[in-house]
Amino acid sequence: MARGDAEMDDQQSLSAWEQVDLLSLVGAPAQNKPEPAGEPVPAIQPVPEPPLVPEQAPEPAPSPVAAAGVPERLLILDTETTGLSPEQDQCIEVGAVLFSVPDRSVLSQVSFLMPCQSNAAEAVNGIAPALTQRTQPWQAGLACFESMVEAADLLLAHNASFDKQWFGLGSLPVLKKPWLCSMEDIRWPQERQLRSTPSVRDLALAYGVPVWAAHRALTDCIYLAQVFERCADLEDLLLQAMEPRRLYRARLSYEERHKAREAGFRWNQPVSGAWSRRLSEREVASLPFPVAPVEDPGERQSA
Repeated sequence: MARGDAEMDDQQSLSAWEQVDLLSLVGAPAQNKPEPAGEPVPAIQPVPEPPLVPEQAPEPAPSPVAAAGVPERLLILDTETTGLSPEQDQCIEVGAVLFSVPDRSVLSQVSFLMPCQSNAAEAVNGIAPALTQRTQPWQAGLACFESMVEAADLLLAHNASFDKQWFGLGSLPVLKKPWLCSMEDIRWPQERQLRSTPSVRDLALAYGVPVWAAHRALTDCIYLAQVFERCADLEDLLLQAMEPRRLYRARLSYEERHKAREAGFRWNQPVSGAWSRRLSEREVASLPFPVAPVEDPGERQSA
């Protein structure tokens, strides 16, 4: 064979080999392999769904609990009367708010008028005798009030020494729960810039509570409740207010009487002819002037 013919044969052989090799790299269509005879094709099994679990209701948030020694429920109460003397006058209106200390919220409230024939204090409280004689379920209101007293841990009033003297007289029941005075016993924070014995109106305004009326029993109770709602340190204020107190007389000269006034002492009340105030031992120790304990007229009257 000629050399040229031989080279041509080699090139043709190489081209055929390269063509086969390239086709093998690309990959020829796979041939279906016949299924073995007699073997069934397995069916596709459905995936079982997970069992339904009933939805559980979320657990209620735990109720807040008052700190140790702090009353959980205050009964804030107020009275309107025909005068200042329990022997000669009578109570003609009672208002009360049952307040939850840990929740900072009102639980219930009630107000009712009791019939009277005359009201010498009408110019102050605006209660006409004819109004008290209108038909209304004041006995049911009184029963509700007594239930609220039973639910309370502590009774609270602004100038409590005045309000508590009316209970046990006429239709009003004797109240045996302990009392606290928001005017005398609670030492309001100095940053509120209040007098040592603030009025309900001044106390409300100091805490941003709008004042829309005055001298009706329930209105004053609502003011105090809204003040307590805004007191972040209410528990501390109550614990300090509940410290045992006794009546003291300031031992100061006439020229130094301003010191007693600035410390919250009052002239001629309840001790005649003296600057006096009820104080705890801790408060006595912090005074910048000497004091002497005296007999408490309020305790003698209660006994």
